[in-house]
Amino acid sequence: MPSKNPQNKKIYFTLLSASVISIIAVLPYAFTLQADLLKLSPLPLPVLALISIVQSSILFAIAIYLGLKLSNKVGLGLPILENYFKTKMIEPSLKSIFLNSGYYGVIAGGLIIIFDFVFKYLGVSITLGMNQIPPLWQRVIASLYGGISEELLLRLFFMSLVIWIFSKIMRTKTEITKNNFIMWFSIIFAAIIFGLGHLPITSSLTAITPLVISRAIILNGIGGIIFGWLFWKKGLEHAMIAHFTADIVILAIFPLIISFFN
Repeated sequence: MPSKNPQNKKIYFTLLSASVISIIAVLPYAFTLQADLLKLSPLPLPVLALISIVQSSILFAIAIYLGLKLSNKVGLGLPILENYFKTKMIEPSLKSIFLNSGYYGVIAGGLIIIFDFVFKYLGVSITLGMNQIPPLWQRVIASLYGGISEELLLRLFFMSLVIWIFSKIMRTKTEITKNNFIMWFSIIFAAIIFGLGHLPITSSLTAITPLVISRAIILNGIGGIIFGWLFWKKGLEHAMIAHFTADIVILAIFPLIISFFN
């Protein structure tokens, strides 16, 4: 259960509601990618969707609760949301925050695209069949999942957990967020796990080889490191905005540019 503190409760239920929205938003995209596999399922699509929403919502209900507890213990958090529920005032520099965080998202998206070309040169290319290419609207709203749910799971919960564990092991006497070794190890470790977490869906598109695994770790790890650093230095909202922007660049803007020149 969320904390008895009214402010913490509001933050918890805001994040949980956002995660459910993002789970629903990603389903059309995921179902399009897995269209061939879904044809073999004995369950109708609405039932599969409902099961996925319920299972994921339970997972995030637990992950967000623990993530808020752990992030508070290690000195990380959501400064914009915390300030809003405390003062009932919207952050005056919100536009600047969106622009700055979006800037990091564009950098992350650009680097991922560049390294994807490197792996294509090395012979690793994840190509979709014509019936598996999600339409633009699916790719746009699916970006909400990366920006919201993946950040809640990988940064708020998992990265905070790794930081907390290592702070206990090392028995650090200083403020945890000022220990660069713990922070960078946790950021990189969470980024690697973030990359490996994409292998299940990759396995439905191509055979898993060492080079494919390297591609998953490096491409997704680039974003994981940038988003982890933003969580550390600026707060989770900045990481969410950057992640969402990176996904928009990769899934929507770049494909549009390519199709324009083809």
